[in-house]
Formats: sequence, structure tokens, C-alpha cells
Amino acid sequence: MHILQHLKRMVTDWFLCGMLLATLLAYFFPRFGATGGAMHAEWVVNIGIFVVFFLHGVNLSGEQIRHGFKNIRLHLMVQGFTFVVFPLIWLLSNWLLRSHVPALLMLGFFYLCALPSTISSSVALTGSAGGNVPAAILNASLSSVLGIFLTPLLVSLVVGSGANGIDLGSTLLDLCLMLLLPLVLGQFLRRWLGGFFARYKRYTSVIDKLVILLLVYAAFCNSMVSGIWQQQGNSVLLSAALGSAVLLAVILWMTTRTARALRFSNADEIAAVFCASKKSLAAGVPMAALIFGNNPGLGLILLPIMIYHPLQLIVCSILAERYASRRRAQATQPREATVSAR
Repeated sequence: MHILQHLKRMVTDWFLCGMLLATLLAYFFPRFGATGGAMHAEWVVNIGIFVVFFLHGVNLSGEQIRHGFKNIRLHLMVQGFTFVVFPLIWLLSNWLLRSHVPALLMLGFFYLCALPSTISSSVALTGSAGGNVPAAILNASLSSVLGIFLTPLLVSLVVGSGANGIDLGSTLLDLCLMLLLPLVLGQFLRRWLGGFFARYKRYTSVIDKLVILLLVYAAFCNSMVSGIWQQQGNSVLLSAALGSAVLLAVILWMTTRTARALRFSNADEIAAVFCASKKSLAAGVPMAALIFGNNPGLGLILLPIMIYHPLQLIVCSILAERYASRRRAQATQPREATVSAR
């Protein structure tokens, strides 16, 4: 019953429906959003990316981050899973499956594995489950900043650098200008603009998601115009969905077992599982536009994270409810024991 409720919630989520609509519009109107098209995606995308990360900077509370600096083991585990364990899982999968999975889709899975954790949903789910919220805020925020440097570095290790890969120096400069600069600028102006944006956070969140949908549309437009989708066929959708589901199941099992092996408290375990298993679509789509540029296969590269994103929300929402139910049950036990003693 709970699963059906979560599925219904996801189906009625306008952002997830918007991602489906963006891909459909790219199928029917590819030239409008492609590079050089009437939408002028090459300019719109850059402006949108800057705005998104400026809003992230304005809404990021420095006080909450400072409260999170306590459990070093928790921080090391989360960042280790995000930028080390995920890529190692991909290396093993690539060794076993590369002859059965299209190269661009396999690159998409590596890009998914190299991405930072997501901030908003990690913190929200940690809070609803009764976890360590300050630690979740710190780890998700730290992951986002580290991802600006580590994600392109990891990608360059797989695709190479230079003429046949990505220009790492130029890419890092672009990422700093388009992601880090607006993030720092937003954090600097938070003192004066934080209250204003907090009052209208509901609307700034909508702007954030609309920009992501625009980037998804532009990426798929370029893929459609180049003929990438026509060459691959519908089997890539099944492969991407199956691979994302297996990856999420494996990583949730590993993070839970690791947190318990390290004897984390229940609150720290919740923060560790939700932060270390998440991957950011909000950061992933803009970063992909900067890292891969006008690569015609960008739509296929983004496919795994587009599937992993809603999947992680459904599964982790169910887990959050289970953690919360367990916490409520533990809270009522002492009271019941006291009543019986009387």
C-alpha cells in the first residue's frame, strides 16, 4: 500500500512529468532546442546554469553547515561512497558488461557514479526519518562543492583528456566560472538577500527545476538531431532502468551495512545512508552541459541519472517512513514499560 502511495505521488510530481514532457518535445521538435536552433540553447543554458547555482548559494545556510562538523567518520564514509565506491562499482560492472551495453550508456552510468550527492532531498528525507540533519546538510553541501572538481577529474580518467577526450583545464575553468562563482556569490549576498529568497523559496525552487528541464530538453534535442536515439533503439531504456535499479539496491545495502559496522547511532546511520546513496540531478544536468559540451550523445549520457533520480526518491521515501516508524516504536516502549510497572 505504501509503495502505491509513493508511486502515485511520483506520477503527480510536476517536475518528473516535466522531464517526460521535455523528452517528448525533443522527439517532435528537436531542431528548435538544438545547438544553433531558434531557442539559442547555447546561451540560454549558460544563463540558466549560473542562475541555478546562484540560488543554491543564497539558500545555503552557513550556520547549519558549521553545526555539522562533528562526526569525521560519518563525513569520510559519505564522501568515500560518493566519489570512490560508486566509481569502483562501475569499474567492476564495466569489466563484466561492457560488451553487452552501448558505450555511451556505459559512459552515462559512469557519469552517474561520479556525480555529487543531492542536497535538498537528502536533507529532507534525513529530517523526516529522524536522522542527523546538520550532518546531512554538511555532507550534501560539501559533496556539491567537491563535485565541481572531482566529477570532471573522474570523467577525464575514463574518457581521457585532450583532443580525444575532455580538455580538463578548460572544463575546470568553465565549471568554476559557471558553478563555483555563482555559488560563492550567492553565499556572499545571503546576508542581504537571504531573507528575501527565503520568503519566496517556493518560487525560486520552481525556477531551479524549470532550468533543469530546459537543459534536459536541449540535450535530447541534440541527440535527436544527430540520430543517436535512432541508432540505439528502445533497448537502451530497459538497460538504463535495470542498471539504475540494481545500482541503487547495491549501494543502499552497502551503505546500511557499513554504517552499522562502524557502529553509528541511528541518527547518523540515517544521514549516512541517505547522503551516500543519492546522486544529484540538479547538479548533474548543468555539469554535463559544461563537461561534454555539444556532444550529440549527451541525451544518452544523461539517461541513467534521469532514471536513478526518481527511483532514489521513491525507494528512499519508503526507507524514511520505515526509519520514522521504528523511531516512534522505540519511543513508545519506555512509556509502555513505565505504565506496566505501575
